[in-house]
Amino acid sequence: MTQTAADWRSRTAGKLVSPGEAVATIRDGDTVWAGGWTSVPPQLCGALAARGPELHDVTIVSFLTPYKWDTPENLANFTVVTAYASPFDRAAVREGRMEYVPVSQFREGVMPPGIARIDAAMIPISPPDEDGWCSFGSGVFFGPTVAKLASRLIGEIHEGFIRTGGDNRIHISRFERVCEYTLPPAVAPIPPRSEETEVAAQVICSLVAHEIVYDGCTLQFGIGDVSAALPAFLEERHELGVHTELLPGGIPDLVEKGVITGRNKPHHAGKVVASAVGQVPPEDLRRIDGNAVYELYDFTHTDDLRLLLQIENFVAVNNAMAVDLTGNVSSETLGPALFSGTGGQAAFAVGASTAAGGSVIVLPSSSLVNGGRATRIVGGHPPGTVQTVHRGFVDYVVTEQGIARLRGKSVRERIGELIAVAHPDFHAELKKDALRLYGIAI
Repeated sequence: MTQTAADWRSRTAGKLVSPGEAVATIRDGDTVWAGGWTSVPPQLCGALAARGPELHDVTIVSFLTPYKWDTPENLANFTVVTAYASPFDRAAVREGRMEYVPVSQFREGVMPPGIARIDAAMIPISPPDEDGWCSFGSGVFFGPTVAKLASRLIGEIHEGFIRTGGDNRIHISRFERVCEYTLPPAVAPIPPRSEETEVAAQVICSLVAHEIVYDGCTLQFGIGDVSAALPAFLEERHELGVHTELLPGGIPDLVEKGVITGRNKPHHAGKVVASAVGQVPPEDLRRIDGNAVYELYDFTHTDDLRLLLQIENFVAVNNAMAVDLTGNVSSETLGPALFSGTGGQAAFAVGASTAAGGSVIVLPSSSLVNGGRATRIVGGHPPGTVQTVHRGFVDYVVTEQGIARLRGKSVRERIGELIAVAHPDFHAELKKDALRLYGIAI
């Protein structure tokens, strides 16, 4: 039965206040959790920003946020820390106006190093049900762990939030104050695929689906413009499982067609497991809502390397900005300039490569940059580049030019494989780089 607004408002009696009143409990010196992506409460963020001039020594912690903390007023009033840059704060991190904490260690129930203290947590939630239980909606992310560690919880109630199984619930009694969200939906902090990338993604995902993914394997889909397109190419596979960080669109179709069953998973058998649902069509969200097949868990559970190493049929498919000629992957910086963050990519790559030899990196072989074409298979990464995944944990690199099979290969063999999947316009240049950088003639 659909609950009315009057129903849930009666269950929040004494807690339901305006956004400004909700954040009035935040004090000087507090460290405030402001979430990431769909777990960011935009209206509470705005209310806290409005209080900025009267607060002192307040630190905001966020990641991949759709809220713009990068304004002169906000940065004059708060110290802002991010664990994953978004288009809204990328420039601020690069220019030193905001702090960046590289996060790649995930252990269930423990916040990553550098985010241990949380005085107040602002968390978006669904309305409470008749028993007082709320969901984190389509994005659990760090919700349960943050709620356990934070001294005070402030909720932002979203009437349209879905409910799933797993760890996707929290009781309304845990919240000191709540407000109702009344603004338009926040803009996603990830841009859509370009036309060129869309074409490349179709070829890449077809190669991965037909030549790397195998019946009975368990899949992880990385955040990004290529790997998220993979579900549309998996209809000919059988008995697949899903254990991922972000769930892309197209999964409900595969579940209903019996392609995804989860029968061969060592954990959460028969379930589709993720921490959050990515940019998916509204119809997908409707099919996930209340469906017992889907379980959303804390980021520290889905990305815990101890758990991933037990998945002996694991295929992890992740995106990259560039791959060097020996297989080292850069997914977070352009030279020394931060673009995104480590996220769970390193953990999933290490887990899949170690447990099953199934670490896959996907990317277009080249991109248009300032009107010119640039290779994304590079001789060597520019100085200052962060190597997100070590070459020892990269088993395949796939571009629209083909598949480079790197596992167990020598440096000479790796160079040959990777030049073969580079854009043809750069083959001669990359052969020169191979001789200049590695002393290997190809």
